Amino acid sequence: MFATDKRLLKNTMINLLSNAIKFSEENTCIDVAVSNIAKKHNISVKDTGIGIPGEDIPHLFDNFYRARNAGNIQGTGLGLPILKRYLDLLNGTIEVHSKLEEGSTFTIVLPLAE
Repeated sequence: MFATDKRLLKNTMINLLSNAIKFSEENTCIDVAVSNIAKKHNISVKDTGIGIPGEDIPHLFDNFYRARNAGNIQGTGLGLPILKRYLDLLNGTIEVHSKLEEGSTFTIVLPLAE
């Protein structure tokens, strides 16, 4: 069983999907995967966009922080910090895996109800 705040989850997914689209070329695929593993609900959003430099990943959830290679792409650096706050309220976590010029995968992990 999975119980959550649907508004927070919806806003989280909108942010992840919007970022995947924004940082990818036109007519590329965005993959979304959902699974339940080890009493956790996992939702992954994978793109084939510009990727994130490794040294920037630890700072992605800081207010107003933008990766170095995102300079000419519109944004404020507030979407991911807000998303992180939503996940904190849902007792969830987020994992980021990325490779420059190959894309990024953001995976949110939420607890399943006992």
